[in-house]
Amino acid sequence: MTELKLSESRDLTRIERIGAHSHIRGLGLDSSLEPRDVSEGMVGQAQARKAAGVILQMIKDGKIAGRAILLAGQPGTGKTAIAMGMAKSLGLETPFSMLSGSEIFSLEMSKTEALMQAFRKSIGVRIKEETEIIEGEVVEIQIDRPAVSGAASKTGKLTLKTTDMETVYDLGAKMIEALAKEKVQSGDVIAIDKASGKITKLGRSFSRSRDYDAMGPQTKFVQCPDGELQKRKEVVHSVTLHEIDVINSRTQGFLALFTGDTGEIHAEVREQIDTKVAEWREEGKAEIVPGVLFIDEVHMLDIECFSFLNRALENEMAPVLVVATNRGITSIRGTNYKSPHGIPIDLLDRLLIITTQPYSEDEIRKILDIRCQEEDVEMSEDAKQLLTKIGHETSLRYAIHLITASALYCQKRKGMVVEVQDITRVYSLFLDVRRSTQYLMEYQKEYMFNEASIVDGGDGDAMHD
Repeated sequence: MTELKLSESRDLTRIERIGAHSHIRGLGLDSSLEPRDVSEGMVGQAQARKAAGVILQMIKDGKIAGRAILLAGQPGTGKTAIAMGMAKSLGLETPFSMLSGSEIFSLEMSKTEALMQAFRKSIGVRIKEETEIIEGEVVEIQIDRPAVSGAASKTGKLTLKTTDMETVYDLGAKMIEALAKEKVQSGDVIAIDKASGKITKLGRSFSRSRDYDAMGPQTKFVQCPDGELQKRKEVVHSVTLHEIDVINSRTQGFLALFTGDTGEIHAEVREQIDTKVAEWREEGKAEIVPGVLFIDEVHMLDIECFSFLNRALENEMAPVLVVATNRGITSIRGTNYKSPHGIPIDLLDRLLIITTQPYSEDEIRKILDIRCQEEDVEMSEDAKQLLTKIGHETSLRYAIHLITASALYCQKRKGMVVEVQDITRVYSLFLDVRRSTQYLMEYQKEYMFNEASIVDGGDGDAMHD
């Protein structure tokens, strides 16, 4: 029984979620911003990727803050994939936040406040500050535990050395607890922040490397620090403007970030923070990192949101706005007017528009290869050809959905490789949009509220059974 439980828990740790865009690692461009055929999970869309690469370069150079880009194309042509590729290429330092156009209407705050918070989440502030730290190699730790529990708190001594000097420090209960938590022992090189008392383990000293035979692969060896034990070091913190807003507007401070109960933030708080950040910038203590805000399904925003975006983009603290839509000429939400992509002309005029094209049969094949690899599905050459044909005639999304379904059917018949018969079986089980519409047209009289029955029966018949 014990062995079985162990194997179960081991399997559970290996469960990983595979998302629609989990295979994307970047935009797949070379150093001269030319798109590679298949790279970093991206296939095709050469023009759109190249355009996104130019935007990316401008973001990195800090030249495009307050601009907006529209990704426009048919459903399933890789608009969100390009946005994800941009996020991955920017790295962890640049803030990237993502929301859907319809999300704004379901939050417990006004639409403009939700948009403003999304904007502020996408602007990073890199704060530099000098702190005093004690850095050295641990020679010895002595901890005196009281004989009777509860009689007195633990006391101890810590001996630290550099190549030039050695000092003994008296330890209080909090420091002893912190040292025990970090599992600090003699031979470790540590740094102690004097202001907060935070202990950071830098590694093990080279001079003590022979003392231990067995060490883990992650053991890092460092030189014993030189000079004085106390040093002044510059520390860089990266936060977003939204995090500073929340911390300054709530009584519980930074805990509000974890509870998620940020609520509406007063404009005065934001003004004071902007003034303070501007002061830090002048003094050289901070720098602004304009990030990226990606709004998917932007046609779902209404005229008030679009008006707010127009004004927000003119602010000097605006991030790069990337929006995506799959709509043609349609009504602007909240009005009776029609406009391209459901976006007002005055906002469209501010946007750099990148269009995406439908995938060719060859590109669909390459994408299916990547998805099979991502979903860990072995598929025969004939089955891939059939799936590519299905994807070309129906839609790429439908073909991708069939991968896992056919793999499960293959498992059921105790097969190892997905064959044509598995694809054929799931193709007959799950309908695509075209076949579903055809079925609906054939049997529409059997459904409730279909238009044909009202036309045939007239008003009189519709009232009676």
